[in-house]
Amino acid sequence: MINCKSVLQIIKRYFRALRIWRSVFTLLSYLWFDSQDWSYIGGFTIEKQKSRQKARAQWLTKELLHLGSAFIKLGQLISARPDVLPRDWVTELAGLQDKVPPFSFEDAQEIVEKELGARCKEIVDLEEIPIAAASIAQVHRACLSSGRKIVLKIQRPGLEAFFRLDLEVMQKVAALLQRNKSFSKGKDWISIAKECKRVLLKELDFRIEAQYAARFRQQFLDEPNIKIPGVIWELSTQKVLCLDYLPGIKINDQAAIIKSGVNPSKIAELGASSYLKQLIEYGFFHADPHPGNLAVSSDGSLIFYDFGMMGMISDRLRNKLGSMVRAAALQDATKLIQALQEAGLLAQEIDLGPVRRLVRIMLKERLTPPFDKDVIEKLSVDLYELVYGQPFRLPVELIFVMRALSTFEGVGRSLDPSFNLIAITKPYLITIMNSNNSNPNDLINEIGRQFGELGTKAVGLPKRLDENLERLEQGDLQLQIRLGESDRQLRRMISAQQSMSQSILLGCLGISAALLGSSNKSFFSIIPIVIALPISINWLKIQIKIRRDENIERIKGNK
Repeated sequence: MINCKSVLQIIKRYFRALRIWRSVFTLLSYLWFDSQDWSYIGGFTIEKQKSRQKARAQWLTKELLHLGSAFIKLGQLISARPDVLPRDWVTELAGLQDKVPPFSFEDAQEIVEKELGARCKEIVDLEEIPIAAASIAQVHRACLSSGRKIVLKIQRPGLEAFFRLDLEVMQKVAALLQRNKSFSKGKDWISIAKECKRVLLKELDFRIEAQYAARFRQQFLDEPNIKIPGVIWELSTQKVLCLDYLPGIKINDQAAIIKSGVNPSKIAELGASSYLKQLIEYGFFHADPHPGNLAVSSDGSLIFYDFGMMGMISDRLRNKLGSMVRAAALQDATKLIQALQEAGLLAQEIDLGPVRRLVRIMLKERLTPPFDKDVIEKLSVDLYELVYGQPFRLPVELIFVMRALSTFEGVGRSLDPSFNLIAITKPYLITIMNSNNSNPNDLINEIGRQFGELGTKAVGLPKRLDENLERLEQGDLQLQIRLGESDRQLRRMISAQQSMSQSILLGCLGISAALLGSSNKSFFSIIPIVIALPISINWLKIQIKIRRDENIERIKGNK
């Protein structure tokens, strides 16, 4: 006999998959439509394109909210990939917060009893109304029989089954995108989907979050102004996480902070300083720093909540960061690009000319004193513009850190007009420059080394000139020129020439087919038609290429 409950589950899964695919095809249709010049009333302009992209990003944000837990988390992860989406999309998705209605108190009690068993007797006064509710879990205050105040983070009922279904559909969507050349160019959607699946499934296991919380708390044990709730291990399982209750004021509630007698500017400095320590000293940091996860205690301490998304920076990358900071301090674009390549942030075997120009502009406009107060925010914007469509591959962790620092920079400026993140950053920059066991005078030594290299090259210059002149006289010298803009113009001329020649050839074949069709042996007209078919396909490809190049040139010209 067929189980009605199983049939109902199958039907739900089927309609769920249909709902997801509908959203995917709607998004792809929007992207195709927006890429067509004729779709813009009155002609294509950069302003119209940006306005439409913003509207599409808002639509995608709402769609992800309607699709639920897995897709909300997916949006938050994708917002850390500026190499995948344009900046306007990334900015919109970065503000995606998973505020959803709470599930019933009866379901919460049932889950706690099932997970903890007899240990439930230790919990008393479990409050019926949750203090926070999100797509994965909700949080209830409670008290232990010993009098210890706690909070219980309880996972939503039946979440894992739908999560796995959504992730399964995501893998199929990624495979579809990868097969499409226009969408997969320069992107590995399958690897991105696998990484998202790995990260999201870890968030379903609260035992991992408990380990993260304990490690994070250990880092700041000697910091009285930083508070992280302790883990009650005996009351924590895969679907229930028990932590100490640390009450506080939300970090964006400026009025309440001032009313409590705490200096808001000190909180902004404390937050920025704590993130710099997490990145540089520990290499383990909070990767989801929205205001709901940060609070201020009555004594002016900064409280961190929610440890589901944590980032880690390897020692190797941290050492390379030191080389990058030194190169940036010396305004040496070549050395900075070399450090980026060694750290794996820049693809190998590419034309470094355009990238070097972009990096040089960033160094000159953003990292030359006097620094703007909002330098981190401007650097984030530059970074997103630089990464999208370019051969950069930034680790997700660095994007999250950049976003966190930018958030604290904005908070600091709103609370104290004189707040300057660069002033806070200076001692940490010195630390990171010396992170690979170099001496404190490394910057001076680096400048001296560069002068030494310059002197060596100057001494050897006459000999090299004499050798090259001799090779030139003997006809052995080969000259290789990289034209840059001229190369692009030459490619466009070649495409136009091919288009013209094939147009003439197609015209001749068409006339031949017409003449043969009107003759006594009309069946021979099929020969020029067959010959014309592959030429027509190639002609269409050339037209698409020419149109794409024109769009790129138009966009670059309007910047």
